Amino acid sequence: MQGHKIGYVRVSTVEQNTIRQLDGLSLDKVFTDKCSGKDTQRPALKDLIDFVRDGDTLYVHSMDRLARNLDDLRKLVNLFTAKKVKIQFIKENLLFTGEDSPMANLLLSVMGAFSEFERALINERIREGVAIAKQSNKFKGRKPCFTTEQIAEIKQMIAEKYKKVDIAKKFGVSRNTLHRYLNLG
Repeated sequence: MQGHKIGYVRVSTVEQNTIRQLDGLSLDKVFTDKCSGKDTQRPALKDLIDFVRDGDTLYVHSMDRLARNLDDLRKLVNLFTAKKVKIQFIKENLLFTGEDSPMANLLLSVMGAFSEFERALINERIREGVAIAKQSNKFKGRKPCFTTEQIAEIKQMIAEKYKKVDIAKKFGVSRNTLHRYLNLG
């Protein structure tokens, strides 16, 4: 049975570009998440899980695009292969079918562990850099998303009963960012 060729793409922020992932592949459908991979609670991933069927092949640029930790990676690979969906990781050149050899399972674990370790090192370097910058009074933190004029406009729009989702779209931020600013003031 010939299934569909499905792609899954994930970037951490809305500003990041998805073009380099799965570039040049001819796919029937692509699911794209623009959010953190810290867990599996992602809208496009949920849609993907519901969509794929027996015989489909899932293409993912690299293991860290599907999951950021080894436990989630294993669970997702097992979930897809239990549905008889093959998973092809392009960067690592690994294919998982559900009938994998012990060597394939070892590679999944080792490569997944390396990805998780690499992420932990990146976070550690970020924390160290911020600590050093704070000690030398060079740390300024994140720039505010809104000017005081924009915050006043947002509060006016809320008073006029605009939907918060529409306000967030107008200002090019997520609803979470909007709510965070509203709770501060």
